[in-house]
Amino acid sequence: MSSSAATPYIEPWMRGTYADVPAAGRAVLHALDLALEDITKWTAGLTDEEVHHQPYGLPTIAFHLRHIARSVDRILTYAEGNQLAPEQLAKLKAEQLGEETLAQLIAEVEVSFVDASQRIRVLATADLETFRGVGRKQLPTSIGGAMIHVADHTQRHVGQVVTTAKLLVAMRGPEPAVEIKQEA
Repeated sequence: MSSSAATPYIEPWMRGTYADVPAAGRAVLHALDLALEDITKWTAGLTDEEVHHQPYGLPTIAFHLRHIARSVDRILTYAEGNQLAPEQLAKLKAEQLGEETLAQLIAEVEVSFVDASQRIRVLATADLETFRGVGRKQLPTSIGGAMIHVADHTQRHVGQVVTTAKLLVAMRGPEPAVEIKQEA
């Protein structure tokens, strides 16, 4: 007797991964894993044209993917106690623009998350209450606050990707009916 039951999905936070990382950092890493899984799942089957479409004036999926990848870098820069470099500011200003393919956009997110993983591992061992200032105004946060914001901010934009992807698929209209030929 063979088992045809699918293996149940287990969310990243319940897989026992990153056991070597302190809890707060581990939670951020799990959030990034979940984000990439959701992005991959919900954009599968979309065309490159669709990811640049603005249904009902909503931001494009392309924007959200660029923003996810680049904002993770910026937030971690603040968590590390640094200010943004001119290159980071230029990328911020260009997030609304671009003609990348879906594969290129997902690859940018993946590269960002790999880089973030190493940075989060280091930050997770620091005193999470250490003050960090954000931006020119030095708005107050902490290492932990900035690091955890990577997770919540990323998840917020992933939710927008999922919603927009569902809307784009719905806008395609009903699936064409399958013609069934009956023999006379």
